[in-house]
Amino acid sequence: TPSNFDPRRSWPVLVVCSSSDSKRQNRDDLADFYGRVGVRGGWLVLAGDGPQRARTDNSAWRGAMTLAAIGALQRSFPNSNKWPVACGGFSGGGKGVGVVAPLLAKHGCHVIGIYITGANEDRLSEGYARVGPGASFLMTPVYISAGRDDRIATVEQQYNVAGSAKRTGFQRMKIGTFHGGHEVNDAQTSIALRWFRELAK
Repeated sequence: TPSNFDPRRSWPVLVVCSSSDSKRQNRDDLADFYGRVGVRGGWLVLAGDGPQRARTDNSAWRGAMTLAAIGALQRSFPNSNKWPVACGGFSGGGKGVGVVAPLLAKHGCHVIGIYITGANEDRLSEGYARVGPGASFLMTPVYISAGRDDRIATVEQQYNVAGSAKRTGFQRMKIGTFHGGHEVNDAQTSIALRWFRELAK
């Protein structure tokens, strides 16, 4: 939480989804990629994980753990059920948010943005079709961040992800590129989070 956190005010919440590669958990990406940038920008940053690693680590498990974390937040701070929520994920986590974001929307969260970086497949269209959060979800802003030297998720592949999501019906889309490889870029994260808040005003 930001140092000036006051639960009586409304706060944007960034929900983190990590890749299951290298046995990473959501909290690992919170600590390594999003916590510092998110808190500095005035966001609460939230990750939901089980007490131990899942035997079968898949989007259903990640979604259930994330919903449990949202539930804990709302029990702790009753007004937080109205707070705006964005989802962010890198690499496999960028694919994971394609399911987690529609799931949160379907469960009543006010999703104001989806931040995808280093993802070489469009799982957002698949998640939208599978979860069925409703047509208004297609207005959710989507920010794709691509490293120009990324060999795992090339710029071309990430533009293809954007094109696929647009064909599904997502209308508010931005792509940002940066000098770097397969990594999360702090400046891009800040830009995406600012954009989400501006559009949510």
